[in-house]
Amino acid sequence: MQSGHTRGFSRSYGKRPPAVQLSRRAALWLALGALLTPAAAAERPVRIVVLGDSLSAGFGLAAQDALPAKLEKALKAKGLPAEIANAGVSGDTAAGGLARLDWSVPEGTDAVILELGANDALRGADPKQTRAALDAIIRKLKERKIAVLLAGMLAPRNFGPEYVAAFDAIYPELAAAHGVLLYPFLLAGVAGEAALNQGDGIHPNVAGVDAIVKGLTPKAEELVAQVRAGKS
Repeated sequence: MQSGHTRGFSRSYGKRPPAVQLSRRAALWLALGALLTPAAAAERPVRIVVLGDSLSAGFGLAAQDALPAKLEKALKAKGLPAEIANAGVSGDTAAGGLARLDWSVPEGTDAVILELGANDALRGADPKQTRAALDAIIRKLKERKIAVLLAGMLAPRNFGPEYVAAFDAIYPELAAAHGVLLYPFLLAGVAGEAALNQGDGIHPNVAGVDAIVKGLTPKAEELVAQVRAGKS
């Protein structure tokens, strides 16, 4: 594997069986949404779901150290009340996220951080299939008036220039086509850095998650602003 942004990408992101804990929070969202007036709704926390793989699920970490929990804390520290649900499934692909979209993103969700595609790249999946699945997810979310922040991924550099070019283009092109927010590379500054990853070399440790959150927070702030402005 070549050095660079994707150094260390050699195995699948996560091997645990799928597990998404959304039911309690989803039920609360539904109940509160039915009771809130428009004015009250403007004051409530923005409800965000992180739809992703083990990078958001928090593979190898305590729940409070996973990306969604730490990002929620970062937003609240900036005076932006948000509730971020973790819909990360270890080992999931873009197609897997599409298949479970309806139950992973419950009614009452205001925004989604879409973090899928790392496993597609690691497995050398056809970029056209990954693009099609992500495109369908974004379309379905926009139909539901849910704002989207697309978290990008880069292909392993040893897959060759044609594959790299095709895969890397997926995220900026989809973001532009659908007019959604883009964070170009979720693992910027983290991929390939031993001090920021667990022993497997591909899953961020606590310090790595902190680094991701630091980079992602400004875009998450924009996402919250979009919701507050009624844009999706």
